[in-house]
Amino acid sequence: MNRVILIGRLTRDPDIRYTQSGKAFCRFTVAVDRRFSRAAQQEGQQTADFIPVTCWEKLAEICGNNLTKGRRIGVEGRIQVRSYDGNDGQRKYATDVVADNVEFLDSKNAGGAGGYDAPGGSGPAPAAGGAAPDMMGPVIPDDDIPF
Repeated sequence: MNRVILIGRLTRDPDIRYTQSGKAFCRFTVAVDRRFSRAAQQEGQQTADFIPVTCWEKLAEICGNNLTKGRRIGVEGRIQVRSYDGNDGQRKYATDVVADNVEFLDSKNAGGAGGYDAPGGSGPAPAAGGAAPDMMGPVIPDDDIPF
């Protein structure tokens, strides 16, 4: 089974492009904190993994239009490994996550400053993508949106 779930922050604004046939794709990198033992954390050791993510079609357009550097997101997808011949003739490998679902975990204006927690809820998570690609969830009036 090839499933990946990541939670982290965008390292830069997403890059949205289109194939020659007009299919949208979006690339961005997610910084995911790596956990260490308690002893290492007390010594101040902290690091992150920087994981490239690609999404396609409607999900790509949603991410490209709504995400910015520093936003906290959740990504669900699969790992893809590609190979190609480099300019020097050597075989090169590229690994990235192909996203099936991206959830925005903080408000649009929060950037890297923290997230919004809905009152009495388990947190926000307006989903982009998901089981029904044409349905983005219930329609919510603009006056009810907290950000």
